[in-house]
Amino acid sequence: MKRRYALGSALLLLATSACGGAMAPQELHSARDAMKQAEGSKAPQLAPVQFDEAKQALSEAEKAFKDGDDDTSVADLSYIAQRKAELAVSAGNAEFARRDAEQANTEREQAQKSLLNTTEEQLRSSQALSERQRMQAEEDKRRLAEAEKLGAQEVQRVQQQLADEKKAREEAEKKANAALASLQEIAKVKEESRGVVITLSGSVLFATGKHELLPIAQSKLDEVAKALKDQGFKKIVVEGHTDARGSATQNQDLSLSRAQEVRNYLVSRGLPGDKVDAQGYGPSRPIADNNTAEGRANNRRVEIVVTPL
Repeated sequence: MKRRYALGSALLLLATSACGGAMAPQELHSARDAMKQAEGSKAPQLAPVQFDEAKQALSEAEKAFKDGDDDTSVADLSYIAQRKAELAVSAGNAEFARRDAEQANTEREQAQKSLLNTTEEQLRSSQALSERQRMQAEEDKRRLAEAEKLGAQEVQRVQQQLADEKKAREEAEKKANAALASLQEIAKVKEESRGVVITLSGSVLFATGKHELLPIAQSKLDEVAKALKDQGFKKIVVEGHTDARGSATQNQDLSLSRAQEVRNYLVSRGLPGDKVDAQGYGPSRPIADNNTAEGRANNRRVEIVVTPL
């Protein structure tokens, strides 16, 4: 009797222990594994709604198992949790791919825009060069026509003079091109109908809201002055420009003060003062959108407009 009672007690204890520590169904294990994968994926950052839904679904399955619900209910809830975790992973990957494609598209558009701007600048430079060459050819033709009225000897003299001038222009152009090439390393240089425009960023030249030249600005302007002396010129206009923040009057005054500061520095480095002028335009001539930080930075600039010889 005692032996049968001990055996019955042991079996009852074993059954009770087995019930309290019941094994989780395979569906719940699969749901837990799927959630671990979701946690390590892009879902928490890029698909937070789907990820949260998967967490809630798994919590419901875990609760059902803990509460001792029937196996079918636990399996169904686990399956739903697993699928939602997998969908969260897919949604995160899809969002990552979308953003990646969007960024690539933006970079491609920016590259195309940059190429277009470069092409347009090259076209304008070419047109400006062609116009100067046309005007020079017309002037040469006019001088020869005048010489013909005075006889063959005068024609010969003028022809020799034109040849010498052409050679001098070619040598000057080579020198100017070399000077401009050195400027390209420290500034943006382009040729427009109004002349050669050298653009220097305001952030390189001045502290915010100030018109005193920074130390690094002086070294850059030293190079500009040297290149301009090597190139030669008829006239230079230093233009100051600002962004649109602040009052128009303050920006106008600041732009003029900055232009005068650059003008005076260039003159102190050997450029003839009677050929160098300064003008301030404030925010009136933007080259970029003042609604963005990058645009405002581009608008804060000094342009040195050079009229070539």
